Amino acid sequence: MEASLRGKVCVVTGATSGIGRATAEALSAMGAELGLVCRDLERGEALRAELISKPGAAPVRLFEADLAVQSQVRRAAAEILAAYPRIHVLVNNAGVVQLEYKETTDGIETVFAVNHLAYFLLTMLLLDRLKESAPARIVNVASHAHKFVKGISFDDLGHRDSYGWTRVYGQSKLANILFTRELAHRLEGTGVTVNALHPGAVATGLGKNNGAFSRVLIGLLSPFFRSPANGAATSIHLASSPAVEGVTGRYFAKCRELEPSAAARDDAAAKQLWDLSTRLTGLDAQVAAMTSGAR
Repeated sequence: MEASLRGKVCVVTGATSGIGRATAEALSAMGAELGLVCRDLERGEALRAELISKPGAAPVRLFEADLAVQSQVRRAAAEILAAYPRIHVLVNNAGVVQLEYKETTDGIETVFAVNHLAYFLLTMLLLDRLKESAPARIVNVASHAHKFVKGISFDDLGHRDSYGWTRVYGQSKLANILFTRELAHRLEGTGVTVNALHPGAVATGLGKNNGAFSRVLIGLLSPFFRSPANGAATSIHLASSPAVEGVTGRYFAKCRELEPSAAARDDAAAKQLWDLSTRLTGLDAQVAAMTSGAR
């Protein structure tokens, strides 16, 4: 059984289904006060009602945001900061898969925007509060899919003319791990840890936005997938377990540390991705310097 989170505030993105929902349910059961970032408020309200109906449950608040839209990420972050004088855990979980090239309203390829830039932007906007609340933890849901690619295509980030979902999704998951690695270096000595994880092949709603074929394929494969509860186990472990207190910059699967691909251990690429992410999110130098020990 993981440690009690009574008196702790945990923020979770993508919490209304799949791994995110299972993560929110477990953290709530440990006594955490939850801030749930969700795109669909109706589903969010249903989850909130379910969670607070449990005996001894701490409060649950909802923050509406489409994480593909940077202005909405910023608004949600401002609302979270106004609501919580302390934030002890941030779980970046929300993600998408697209079979065709699409852009966000910010002009960025959608998968990279949601799966990486939303992690980066929300984390950076909440980072001072996390540091003030230390010891605190950041958990980034990545994937073994990072091994689909040999590096970040900095010169062709969106692959508009050569789009392939495995390449684009894999790149976004590689970005999660590189971001985790760079942020861990920059947070040394602050009491805030950051780790990434592979949840496994999980039966969730990921990819069901891509039409009838994808829904049928996912339905056929679902019996071979792990349940969301099993898939969330490593997220929950990293968010709450005393066993990983002080551990940072690492990659986990099945609650154990693993070594990611060589591309995911490239410090030069991690720094380049950091600088690119800062530009693409419009973070100025003052905000980008919120991390101590910047290299």
